Amino acid sequence: MEENVVKELETLKTIVLRWKRSYLGWVPDDGGGEYLLEEFSHEISTHVSPFVNRLFQNDHLTWLEAQEFLDYCYSQVEEVRQAVEEANSKQLEQASGHKLVEYSSYSWRK
Repeated sequence: MEENVVKELETLKTIVLRWKRSYLGWVPDDGGGEYLLEEFSHEISTHVSPFVNRLFQNDHLTWLEAQEFLDYCYSQVEEVRQAVEEANSKQLEQASGHKLVEYSSYSWRK
């Protein structure tokens, strides 16, 4: 792979990692946030994927190199998905904990 192509891919990787950091900062603590996954994936599909495909079409990348790079980019979306799922789990735990306390308080009053 040519040195200038490596630099371009490193720049794209840096951009994707910055996007991921931003999206992780936007994960709501109170659950939800699935829309972030769609938006992050859309960013990659719109801005990164066409560029990588163009590098492949112009024989700067092999098909395997292009696929590996895009797999890496989309794996960053999976990390945001995990953060969203963790936030949703915490919200469910808190909600179920409040119901248990409410029920216990009600039983105690009888």
